[in-house]
Amino acid sequence: MRTSRKLLTRALPVVGLSGALLAGLLAPSGASSHREAPLTSQDPTADHTDVFAFKTPDAPGMVTLVANVNPFEDPAGGPNFYKFGDEVLYRINIDNDGDAIPDVRYEWDFRTQTPNPNTFLYNTNQVTSLTDPDLSVFQSYTLRKYEGSTKTTIAEGRKVPPANVGAQRSTPDYEANLGRAGVYGIPGGGKVFAGPRDDPFFVDLGSIFDLGGLRPFNQNHLIPLPNEEGEDYVAGYNVLTMAIQVPIAELTEGDEPVLGVYATALRRRERIHAGDRSGGISTSGPWVEVSRLGNPLVNEVVVPMGAKDRFNASRPRDDAQFLPQVIDPELGRLIPVLYPGVEVPTEVPVPGVNLGGREDIATIFLTGIAGINQPANVKPSEMLRINTATDTGFPNGRALADDVADIEIQALAAASALGPKANTAPNNQLGDGVDANDRSFLDRFPYLAPPRDGYGS
Repeated sequence: MRTSRKLLTRALPVVGLSGALLAGLLAPSGASSHREAPLTSQDPTADHTDVFAFKTPDAPGMVTLVANVNPFEDPAGGPNFYKFGDEVLYRINIDNDGDAIPDVRYEWDFRTQTPNPNTFLYNTNQVTSLTDPDLSVFQSYTLRKYEGSTKTTIAEGRKVPPANVGAQRSTPDYEANLGRAGVYGIPGGGKVFAGPRDDPFFVDLGSIFDLGGLRPFNQNHLIPLPNEEGEDYVAGYNVLTMAIQVPIAELTEGDEPVLGVYATALRRRERIHAGDRSGGISTSGPWVEVSRLGNPLVNEVVVPMGAKDRFNASRPRDDAQFLPQVIDPELGRLIPVLYPGVEVPTEVPVPGVNLGGREDIATIFLTGIAGINQPANVKPSEMLRINTATDTGFPNGRALADDVADIEIQALAAASALGPKANTAPNNQLGDGVDANDRSFLDRFPYLAPPRDGYGS
């Protein structure tokens, strides 16, 4: 049985509930924020799975921001392998002064080209470069930066690495030939990448969806089973990744080192299917936000079913509407029910916070932690906050290896550094038994492991 305390020992409290714990009791959702709301569960191209923000380990003075979309990609999912949406705008938003309004936005705009439409094959021979003529379909993108009223195009016509169809036939030496080629420099010394990657999240979905089970604690469950090791049910799947590395100084404002980060996806308001039986689709009207993600699991397991789509369409400045669910999280009340003997208080006061109820959870989700990642004059709003002047460790930013499922399970059990159960077992030991991704992360940008290949999967 593992005691998951690697971040709690740094006095970094944690968010909401188990990245999974009990998610299955409330909604047909998935890992982290995979399939977290009714509408995005039917729109995977626009469905954000995870957001990461961390100080770049191999480039001092830089910060790396990552947004993933399209959950549970089967590597063998051809012949129409997964791609970004041509009708979707993807954004990473940064609030650098704590007012819940984005000050800097990076926007990816993708276009698909099909140079060889007269075959069902994704590729007609081995693919060894991003411009290989044997690719039947490929994508490129434009990257724009919005800062105040200024819009700047910082990359244009950049190629998206193709799917990893088969490591021996179609896409040999994938990372050397295609993955690395998808990393581009941008002005200011930064880098950008967009393409398929191994899903970096790790969690035991099979047990968690089965009435909130945690295999290492099966014997303690209301419906007991023998204790077992956890199993990573996200292993084997890919995602689509957008990653950008930029100088910290380009994002921070004045002496404020804290950034609030969240990702959004937008679609045109009108979508029309052609009436001439051509199979075409046209879109028109203003861009409308359809997906939003900052901290993992907030919309998935804190926001109730009837408000999930509204959360995805809402702005952080309007998050007061979700405060009742944050200070009285349903999952916090369910832990003692499913794990008899585990005591979880319904009120956890935090000095300087006057909201009532679970002020520890409200602090983590909505304001950041005083002295760690709370900006001055903060307006409560749900974002992933990172203090760029200190080391990254969830919930102060989020690195790829952070075990957010265990951290959040313990937080909802009031075992974060803000909670009264920080030194109390079993609250501070709860976890799903999955401690790391099944694939090693890279030591270079974009850091996520290469995508799994279809043949070998």
